[in-house]
Amino acid sequence: MNAADGIDSILPYVRIGAAFEFVVDWTTEYLGALFDGISTFVESLVDPLVDVLLAPPAIVVVLIFAALGWWLRGWKFGIGTAVGLGIVAGMPYWEETMSTLALVLVASALSLAIAVPLGILIAENQRAAALTRPVLDLMQTLPAFVYLIPAIFYFGIGAVPGVIATVVFSMPPGVRLTQLGLRQIDREVIEAGEAFGASPWAVLLRTKLPLALPTIMQGVNQVIMLALSMVVIAGMVGAGGLGEVINTALARLQVGQGFEGGMAVVILAVVLDRLTDSIGARTRSAKAQRALQEA
Repeated sequence: MNAADGIDSILPYVRIGAAFEFVVDWTTEYLGALFDGISTFVESLVDPLVDVLLAPPAIVVVLIFAALGWWLRGWKFGIGTAVGLGIVAGMPYWEETMSTLALVLVASALSLAIAVPLGILIAENQRAAALTRPVLDLMQTLPAFVYLIPAIFYFGIGAVPGVIATVVFSMPPGVRLTQLGLRQIDREVIEAGEAFGASPWAVLLRTKLPLALPTIMQGVNQVIMLALSMVVIAGMVGAGGLGEVINTALARLQVGQGFEGGMAVVILAVVLDRLTDSIGARTRSAKAQRALQEA
């Protein structure tokens, strides 16, 4: 017997997996009604949004995004958006692309609805920050595929487990950047608001959040990008969209189909990334103009 075998015989077997299985089984049995309600709520968000995106002709959606890109970043990006999405519209996967967009938008909105308030909480409360830091570290380092396992147990197969797994996977950057934006604010600015007799809520809403908005928008950008990457992985559990196209191409070794699905994901990611980054740039510019006016 070598030294390694001796050490293995001394160390106890830590049944982390068994404990996790017990938690999943218990929550599935006793909280089934809650998960059914969550599933119904998510479906009520995703399905109408998919219908809205697919209702107009593809050219109309392309022109809307092109006009939005022109307004936010200029005519070059507007034309680039029209060309890129026009290529996607020319592929046989426009419905899958709009389904993926709907999943990304819903998952990002739900993730930010949790991340921003949580980021505010841990920015204002040191004890909450200490408690949530290891949880956020775990959420960011856990492999993406692992999130799909409990999601399947709780919500079955379809778009709902994909959205839920995406929300959990993409939430940490939103929390951390919201916290960072609030903690970077100059203490003298906060003290000035408090000196005028403003309540803590008024200081938060009228001073802290506007000043932290550029950093928060960076978190929004990161959440959307992670949501898009996870939604593609979620195609493995029947979430549909481009993830299903890519997974089908992988299973059947269809190189052309896989390349087309991947290109559609890349184009969609670039458009969403540049649009959200432009919104963040506008908030930073507005912040700088206010600072000059105050000076």
